[in-house]
Formats: sequence, structure tokens, C-alpha cells
Amino acid sequence: MSARFSFTSRRKAAVTIAAAGLVLALAGCSGSTPAADGDSESLGDLALQLSWIKNEEFAGEFFALDKGYYEEAGLGEVSMAAGPSTGSAELLSGTADVALSDAISIGTVVANEEAPLKIIGATFQKNPFTILSLADGGNILTPEDMVGKKIGVQASNTSLFEALLAANDVDPSSLTIVPVQYDPSVLVNGDVDGFVAYLTNEAISVAAQGYEVSNLPFADNGLPFVAETITVTDQTLAEDREKLKAFLVAEIKGWSDAVADPDAAAELALELNGAEAVPDIEASKAGAAAQVDLIVSEETEENGLFTISDDLQEQTVKTLAAAGITIEASDLFDLSLLAEVYEENPELVAYAK
Repeated sequence: MSARFSFTSRRKAAVTIAAAGLVLALAGCSGSTPAADGDSESLGDLALQLSWIKNEEFAGEFFALDKGYYEEAGLGEVSMAAGPSTGSAELLSGTADVALSDAISIGTVVANEEAPLKIIGATFQKNPFTILSLADGGNILTPEDMVGKKIGVQASNTSLFEALLAANDVDPSSLTIVPVQYDPSVLVNGDVDGFVAYLTNEAISVAAQGYEVSNLPFADNGLPFVAETITVTDQTLAEDREKLKAFLVAEIKGWSDAVADPDAAAELALELNGAEAVPDIEASKAGAAAQVDLIVSEETEENGLFTISDDLQEQTVKTLAAAGITIEASDLFDLSLLAEVYEENPELVAYAK
């Protein structure tokens, strides 16, 4: 995902970039992704760049790590670097093999900089971005409600907010964009009328403080793009397909666990990462439950987790076009690897049920 928002203490956490050494993939490996055992050579380590801090948002990754799914799939060490980050810089510099991001951030850098990046799957079929407001304050329920208001927008989300305005024919000069960080207290304190947030994070944490909140979801207002995208470089996609397939197998299993038991997902995030990442376990549980609706869809139930339909790909491309970014779906998405995973491991489709 794009860089986002939560409590001040978490926002002050330094962004760490963990670089994992790459080793040669198994030569001549084909068929189903191999399970690791005492006699099999590892496919190598993998460095994963997260888009945000290590909270329930990455419960699937935590389950895959905690339950040994990565190891079973044949991977070596899987290191996870916390965000906030869109992941493109880490991918292009080689400090990350895989990054979790969003289609708008990746599409922008692909279109504007010809970055050799591809989205190979998406955890969230529906993005959770929203304009958060207080019901007795800005009470922003439609795009037109932003007119005359002060909207807090983080630097990393500026292009995304501009796309929201363009998609709904809202003149940027009709409102005031206030540069903010990721702490929603500026909304609670009345410094802004609206705040770019996540339905699964700030919308819950602010409501938990006793405020009645209003939301303007991006996905329901002209920007139905996929998020928590699994993104790699073209080179990695071409040269390390078996490693990436192993990663996807483990991810599917991990996210199946997270979807099946959101409470356990939040508890595991707390257990592995501490109270700095998960300061409010009840809010974390609510967030883990809310994101299930973003992960599971008719598409995933039929074809498996992380799949992106042709229709959703085109909707994402249209979202980028609304922001003035021209790109073809084939330049942004490559779902061939995920198709191979499900072809070789058909039983994994049931994990989305």
C-alpha cells in the first residue's frame, strides 16, 4: 500500500530496509513448488518490503512465517522490512525481491519513469482508502462534500487524492489541501475537515476514541483499484519464477489463515511485533476483520486468492487515466505466474473459500 496513517508513536518508527542476500534458484525445477526437506536445496532467501508498519495488515505474511509455510514451499529466510513505503525504490535498487504496494503507486512509476515493474497479484481486491471525517464536523459522504473543506493529505498520497478529485470532477481550487503526516489527531483536533485514511485503520481507531465517523471510500467513488499489490521487477519475474511461485504458495496459505480467524491474525501481529506496532488489540482485531471484505470476492472464491480479473485490471487502468496517467493493463499486470501456481496446485483455490 501507499504510506499511511495511524498513531503518532507508530508514525515515528523509522523505515527499515532489510536486504537479504540472493542465492541461485534450483536449476531445472519444474512442476509443483517443491516442499523443503532435509535433502532439498533451498530456493534461496527472499527480501519482502512491506508498505506499512508490522501490524495486522500483514497477518497473512506473519502466518506464513509463524507456521513455516515459506520453509515448506522451499524458501530460505524471508525477511520483512517495515514501511511506510510504496516499494518501488527498494525493488529497483535490488534491496527487495518483492514489495507490497498499490496499483496507483506502481502504475505511476511504470508510466512516468518506465520502471520495469509488474504486479503479479493483489491481496486486496478492493482498496481501503477513504476520506475520513467526523460526522459532527466535515461529515464528508460525497465527493462534492469536500468543496470548501480542508482535506489533510500525506505527501505520498497526493497523486492518489488528485485522482479522486479528477474522477469526480471536483475542482482542486474549490477546496484546501493541507499537508499532514499520518496522525489523525489533526482531524480530531479540527485542523482539517477530512483526512486521507484507511477504512481498516484510522476509520476504526478514531471511532474507537468515541467519535462518530463518516467515510468517503475511494473504491466506491471512481477509484476501484487493487491494493496491497504483490510487485516484482521484470528481471525477477523472468529469472526467479520458481522462487516467486514458492512465495505465492506460502502467501495463499498464510492469508487463508488470516481470513479464517481475524482475531488470531491480530493476536499474532501483536505477539510477533509488540505493542508499538499493535497498541490497541481490539482495534487491531476490528481492522483484521474489516480487511476480509477487501480480500475475498466472487473472483477469489472462484479462482483463488490474489487473482485480479480482467475487468478489475481495466478498472485500475481507468483509475490511472483519471489521474492523467496513460498505461496499458499489460504494462502493469502479469498474472501468468499466479495462473501457473493454481494450475500446478489446484487444491489452493479452495483456500479462498
